[in-house]
Amino acid sequence: MPTLIFIAIAGFAAQLVDGGIGMGFGVTSTTLLIFLAGLGPAQASAVVHAAELGTTLVSGFSHWRFGNVDWKIVFSLAIPGGIAAFVGATLLSNLSMEAAQPITSGILLLIAINLIWRFSRGHIKRTISNKPHAKPFLVVLGSVGGMVDATGGGGWGPVTTSTLLAAGKEKPSRIVGTVSAAEFLVTLGATIGFAFGLWEDIVAHLGAIVAMLIGGSIAAPIAAWLISRLNPIVLGGFVGTAIAALNVSNVYEGLGFAPSTFWVVVIHGAIIAVGIGATIRGHLKSRAQRAAEKAAEAQSAEAVQETTIRAHEEAKTG
Repeated sequence: MPTLIFIAIAGFAAQLVDGGIGMGFGVTSTTLLIFLAGLGPAQASAVVHAAELGTTLVSGFSHWRFGNVDWKIVFSLAIPGGIAAFVGATLLSNLSMEAAQPITSGILLLIAINLIWRFSRGHIKRTISNKPHAKPFLVVLGSVGGMVDATGGGGWGPVTTSTLLAAGKEKPSRIVGTVSAAEFLVTLGATIGFAFGLWEDIVAHLGAIVAMLIGGSIAAPIAAWLISRLNPIVLGGFVGTAIAALNVSNVYEGLGFAPSTFWVVVIHGAIIAVGIGATIRGHLKSRAQRAAEKAAEAQSAEAVQETTIRAHEEAKTG
């Protein structure tokens, strides 16, 4: 029972992160299930995706209600993403635990490094282009995101949200909401794939699925409401650091390295130090950027006011 309560809390926290920055539920939950409940990579990914059937549905609905969804993009991402997730889940279901563990952890580690690097820049693109995304671009992006999501136990958000933010064709809140809405079909594809190969494991861990579903469903509408109030830089940076620290050991063990306890401490300490340092750097850069934007806005408003006063005076004298 205590483990299920902890899983429910983890589901709540993971969904709060995911709904706030458009990524994090799958990678965070999968990592916790591997280390907390001792599940294999395929089993953990299957449990997370089964729980996500509910959390992504609630999250997508919540973002729609708050006006954060662009439905034209949703289906262009979700359909190829769902097909790719089904293929990825089927492949992962047929891998042995020994083979799957380092592969899954390696994907999670790469995602974590991407999160740390992205948020260390302290910049979320705010300039909006009027040009729509090309259909082939969305299809390829959805396919890559779906495949990574199923095989890594998560990754849909880090792949798609980061790419769409970099493209700068929508507001960040709309991108997060659109990606969250599309994730339901991707999760459905992955869950069907896992059901074919791991149905007994899904049934055996039904308690963990329900606990995670309850925690995540409670957090989903809160996250959709808080999206403009959370600090995505700090949140994303710390999530990336935690995921990297938890998965790096599986990677070097899978590659055949067996470092001493001293070097294990050094490696993990270095990852945590770099992650925290990068997060602080991103936060400071973000604050400086916001201060510069506010100063520019104030200067612009002042210039408009001066122009209006001058025009008023000229009209009087004229």
